[in-house]
Amino acid sequence: MGLFAMLRITLTFLFLFTAVSARQPNVVLILADDLGYSDLGCFGSKTIRTPHLDRLASEGVKATSFYVAQAVCSASRASLMTGCYANRVGMQGALNHTSDEGLNPAESTLPEMLKEKGYATAAFGKWHLGTRMIFHPMKNGFDEFLGIPYSNDNSSYHPSLAKEMPPLPLYDGLKVIETDPDQSFFIERFTERAVTFIERHRADPFFLYVPHVMPHVPIFASEKWRGKSGAGLYADVVAELDDSVGQIVDAVSRCDLEQDTLILFFSDNGPFLSYGNHAGSAKPLREGKLTSFEGGVRVPFIARWTGHLPAGRESAEPMMEIDLLPTIATLMGGKLPENKIDGKNILPVLEGGTSPHQALYFYSGDELQAVRSGAWKLHLAHPYISVDGEPGRDGRPARFGQMKPKSITQSGIKGIATRHGYVVKQQSLALYDLSRDPGELENVAEKHPEIVERLQKLAAGMRYDLGDALTKTQASGARAVGREN
Repeated sequence: MGLFAMLRITLTFLFLFTAVSARQPNVVLILADDLGYSDLGCFGSKTIRTPHLDRLASEGVKATSFYVAQAVCSASRASLMTGCYANRVGMQGALNHTSDEGLNPAESTLPEMLKEKGYATAAFGKWHLGTRMIFHPMKNGFDEFLGIPYSNDNSSYHPSLAKEMPPLPLYDGLKVIETDPDQSFFIERFTERAVTFIERHRADPFFLYVPHVMPHVPIFASEKWRGKSGAGLYADVVAELDDSVGQIVDAVSRCDLEQDTLILFFSDNGPFLSYGNHAGSAKPLREGKLTSFEGGVRVPFIARWTGHLPAGRESAEPMMEIDLLPTIATLMGGKLPENKIDGKNILPVLEGGTSPHQALYFYSGDELQAVRSGAWKLHLAHPYISVDGEPGRDGRPARFGQMKPKSITQSGIKGIATRHGYVVKQQSLALYDLSRDPGELENVAEKHPEIVERLQKLAAGMRYDLGDALTKTQASGARAVGREN
């Protein structure tokens, strides 16, 4: 698609926005935790029923090549909040209760941008961008917060480190109101607050962020949903999440805000495969969470905005969570951060255009591991983790019986492998044509040396910008992570 055609689509979109809506659009952003690419009916699941998300997809746009910047919680959420690759803002991996780092308060965030335009803002769920008070969501753009500061397995439910864990805190606002709360009520509690928030702000523009704790292990369904799916506890949890989405969407409709509200849904990364029947599925994609293969970084994505986005449309164009901040900024006339961001406006893509990205880049920690450009994805030589033998069951990871507890502060890929039942493997340089091989099974590098060379040049530019531990390249464009003084 040419530049003129893309400009025409954008102008048409903005005209429709002005004509149909007399107010700034509300934004409802619902984030699942560790949900697999194929865990929804509309993304191919045959065992889990998700009628509300399926309906949302039929009424909006389903993106089948939507990515997260890193396949791990904190890094992924940093990219969502800033519109940047996580490495640009110094964030890597997943923070825990011992971390003294977090998303730098100097970074401009999505909720801060929206607050400047008069939006009411709220977050209900898992934050995971820093445990110290300077990193608290209400210190970084949110008016309201109910949730936990890090993952729910940093608790007495951790399969191998339970004795090292302090009580899991539940915040309401700036105060801890409970410790070790009953996790089977998480979905219900966050949903109730989300619905109430919508009802209270029906006359005002609002940004509602619902980063659900589930289905990250340990998984819990409420009594009402436990056993209801007939397909196991994991399916029960996803079904309850689907019902939560339905309640939030219904609240938007009940308040007559359908044409004034952009609703977004995706997962922070792929499934935690080592946990077997307590984990989701990314099939036919390769691997899962903590890897730069498609199963780790490609996630289900749905966008609905009645009267603005086409209903029932499917897009296979490459997009990433870093694109949401500049896209929302375009919608509400917000000012983009002064610091460099990496995302692009994807309104034209959702409407029917092509991806604005020359390439998308995939880091694991501080290692640049893969590049996607168009249908081509180049994996650079890198280590990765994979399930060791049979996956685990019922809340325990693979090879649990052979695991020896290691400190939660242990870092790096080997530490992650030890704690969660993985082994470290090695990926050699490989080129995949994702248009016909989304499972990354056939290395066609020898057949297309010119494409390998082009993508290697793109990778070299990104290494210079954001660094790469694999080649010992120092970053020239990365900013500092936040630290409590």
